[in-house]
Amino acid sequence: MKKNTIYPLLLVLWIAGSQSACAQQEKNNNNKEMNTNNNTKYEVVTFGAGCFWCVEAIFQQVDGVIKVESGYSGGSVANPTYKQVCEGTTGHAEVCQLTYDPAVVSFKELLEIFWQTHDPTTLNRQGNDEGTQYRSAIFYHNEEQKNLAEKYKKELDASGAFSDPIVTEIVPFEKFYVAENYHQNYFNQNGEQPYCSFVIKPKVDKFKKVFADKLKD
Repeated sequence: MKKNTIYPLLLVLWIAGSQSACAQQEKNNNNKEMNTNNNTKYEVVTFGAGCFWCVEAIFQQVDGVIKVESGYSGGSVANPTYKQVCEGTTGHAEVCQLTYDPAVVSFKELLEIFWQTHDPTTLNRQGNDEGTQYRSAIFYHNEEQKNLAEKYKKELDASGAFSDPIVTEIVPFEKFYVAENYHQNYFNQNGEQPYCSFVIKPKVDKFKKVFADKLKD
């Protein structure tokens, strides 16, 4: 993978608004205070990028991401258990569903983070985690997400940012099943576990260096 080409390729061009700085700050504060279930200003995206513990740990750090839930999408069995998903018989991918404030972080920026924090060229595998549940996937919630995801995927492939073709599937969102409670906030609560120390922590540390400007205070 060519590490130095993907980041500049996905730099987002910010459009200057007509609002004053004070008015924009007031808008952002109001957005954050509203309930996420009732606030139409917030948006949702669902990403699969290998083990959801890793994905959760990264996106929890992103400024503008209000909520991260680990769970399962893309399968045919209702209310699957972690054991069933790991057996690879339900068709689900391990995913994280993000609620985010587009006034703070755009979908383009989330795509940038998504593609740079996992290997989207390995089919049904991330590192030693192997199986269809670990596939790279974007479950889009609207046509804008679909179009942007497909556009960036094509641009990345054309740029040669990765030495192999991107295999990330871009499919419509249908259903999200929240994973068992012990999977939620996993890295923060189990940081001393071997998988957290040797797999998740290096990914999080690298992410913080590359995306220092995207981190929460």
